[in-house]
Amino acid sequence: MTHALVQPRVVDADACERAVSEPELIEEIARGFVAYSKGRVVVPPVGHLGFTDPQGDVHLKYGYVRGGDVFVIKVAAGFPGNSAQGLPTGDGCMLVFDSHTGLLLAVLLDRSRLTDIRTAAAGAVAARAFAPRTISCIGVIGTGVQARLQPQLLKHGLTCRNVALYGRSRERAAACAADLTALGFRVEICASADAVAQRSELIVTTTASRETLFHASSVRPGTHITAVGADSPGKQELDPALFARADIVAADSVSQCADHGDLAPALASRSIALDRVRELGAVLANPSLGRTTEEQITIVDLTGVAVQDIVIAEHVMRRLDS
Repeated sequence: MTHALVQPRVVDADACERAVSEPELIEEIARGFVAYSKGRVVVPPVGHLGFTDPQGDVHLKYGYVRGGDVFVIKVAAGFPGNSAQGLPTGDGCMLVFDSHTGLLLAVLLDRSRLTDIRTAAAGAVAARAFAPRTISCIGVIGTGVQARLQPQLLKHGLTCRNVALYGRSRERAAACAADLTALGFRVEICASADAVAQRSELIVTTTASRETLFHASSVRPGTHITAVGADSPGKQELDPALFARADIVAADSVSQCADHGDLAPALASRSIALDRVRELGAVLANPSLGRTTEEQITIVDLTGVAVQDIVIAEHVMRRLDS
């Protein structure tokens, strides 16, 4: 007996984004990190294409949760120079397959929006696990998509609405500040990344930088830093000396971050030893591994793990069918 193949569902970017419930997704991403750290997710090494003229990256991430119904392959491109041409800096898609038959179920033509949202959801998860109880100012370094999305998703767990913002381009910083103001934040544009660090208890770095953004000495006791931008070889946002100052360092994936996150240059400079690094999912499963005093400096290095793509693809598919 033969069966007719069902055509894969093709979902455009707007439909993908409309399907997302941010509060639900944050909880699901947190559970995904726990599953990853417990070894319940199969995630092969990240595929990476690097370009220099113009500068850009393409990431290939894929995997499945053991016992799950789907596996996901995600392609995401990032070309920072596109912004000068009025083009989006990211693009991509997710392919969702039936893990029992290998048949393609859906093509999520998300134009990298789901990657952006799941990255911001990871930032919200990290802040919930590590940020101090009292936050008077959120520091945002960068002016791109994540500079907008990280505060947007932080709103689901934090009451603070004050943002200190820095970007190399004053014009782009002003545009980002206007967008954050529309989201309900009070934004001050700072003259330097160090000025942001000096006044914030929670700092999110969201750039494509290849060098340190601010000095370790600018970070106040009790600050939490979520590093988002260093997601491929050669990128760096954090001063390695900050890892030596930090009381707790966590990574979404210890192996990935040691290879191409902000953790990599810190390890190379011997500012920190690998045995001091905790995995985010392990801390989520056992909160006693996280912040224990308000004076501690904490860092979470996020390079993006395929389990996040699996989680958000399943999230979108489920909500489209509900």
